[in-house]
Amino acid sequence: MRILLINPPNLNPVASVLPEALEKERGHNPPLGLLYIAGYLKAQKGNYDVRLIDSPTENLDYSQLSEKIRDFNPEIAGITTMSFTIIDALKTAALVKEINPAIKVVFGGVHVHIYGKETLDLGNSDFIVLGEGEKTFHQLVENIGSEEKLKEIPGLIFYDKEGTLVRTPPSEFIENLDELPFPARDLIDNKKYFSALGANRQVTTMITSRGCPFRCLFCDRPQLGKRFRARSPKNVADEMEQCLKNYGIKEFLVYDDTITVQRQRVIDICDEIIRRQLNIGWDARARVNTVDRETLQKMKKAGCDRIYYGVESGDPEILKVIKKNITLEQVKTAFKLTKKLGIQTLAYFMIGLPTEKREHILRTIKFAKELNPDYAVFSIFTPMPATEAYEMYVKTGLFNDYWKEFAKNPSTDFKPKVLEENLKKEELNELIRYAYKTYYINPKYIMQRILSIRGFAQLKAQVKAGLGLLKI
Repeated sequence: MRILLINPPNLNPVASVLPEALEKERGHNPPLGLLYIAGYLKAQKGNYDVRLIDSPTENLDYSQLSEKIRDFNPEIAGITTMSFTIIDALKTAALVKEINPAIKVVFGGVHVHIYGKETLDLGNSDFIVLGEGEKTFHQLVENIGSEEKLKEIPGLIFYDKEGTLVRTPPSEFIENLDELPFPARDLIDNKKYFSALGANRQVTTMITSRGCPFRCLFCDRPQLGKRFRARSPKNVADEMEQCLKNYGIKEFLVYDDTITVQRQRVIDICDEIIRRQLNIGWDARARVNTVDRETLQKMKKAGCDRIYYGVESGDPEILKVIKKNITLEQVKTAFKLTKKLGIQTLAYFMIGLPTEKREHILRTIKFAKELNPDYAVFSIFTPMPATEAYEMYVKTGLFNDYWKEFAKNPSTDFKPKVLEENLKKEELNELIRYAYKTYYINPKYIMQRILSIRGFAQLKAQVKAGLGLLKI
């Protein structure tokens, strides 16, 4: 069976929460979800010919994408969806059906997990896969010709031949992540993936765990993703070693929500990397209240180059409002310790948070400068669908359920709403520009960056990103 997995073009994106100039310089990352599904399919006993098209990385327009689809002539097309890229996902589905109406189109991803029926009702898709897709998609492929068997597969939404909506029970979590085959990186050109922050440039993404046990008010992970499950240290190191030996990949972006949820597991992963003498570098996301000296020392020794911390606000009251459950002292301690041990830091901040006023935002910008992370990312808070913040504001009547309306009728002129409780959108835009310029465009910071750059590739990428900042 010919199965084509497609990451759609990114030609009609919904406006991002990041400034456009920064979005353009983020680099390309492998479509990890699709690669996991491909890896799972290839490991099964079925006669599957699996291909993958990563349209944004290959810089494909719809004419070029059409040619690739026609050349392969798949029987099933799986398309990944996110709310910010749903228009291109729908256009891709329409393109597939135009080429051959008999091709079964399957949507998966965060957007359809929330808005499955709404997306299905737009046409051109046959099935919605909910939640973790590896096992569900495989079962769907195996039983694609039997409607009755499809009704027994958990985690599916589709219309039966009578036109009745079928929504099967949720699929169970994959508890043992070690049983999943590694992502099928042999299906992509790994040399095309890079990070603006990386020293080696060629990178890949990976996860060592799924789910996050914390309950931040703004978190845009579906509730299905809250359950924390982790891979074994050996399994993690096996994947890194495979990437190094098979593809020459020496740099990894670890996409866990929070890698440091289980302290001893992180130390054990590091010990496994050290024992194997893997000459690699890697980035990871962590919380300031889940790191300590021993853990950070071990991470540094194992090749951790950079840690991304979600700080969000420099005001203790705002941190309480958004249920971040950290203190400014914990933030200061974590950043001081991380930098002292030679690990670069990236801090995420948001402005326009619930109850926030101008003085709170200026306090956050001042705090960011005091922390002096290697990189600071500021964004305007946007309540995302299925988050506690969004549900709260819909319930109180501040917003109508506009994300659901968008899901029913996506359009390119859609703009995510920001909170205007105390400040208008124009004021927030002015403050975000001020945050970036006051942080990055100053002689002290510029000199620090010049002294820290490792190699021409990193210099070129960061100069490009710096020029982008001037446009904000």
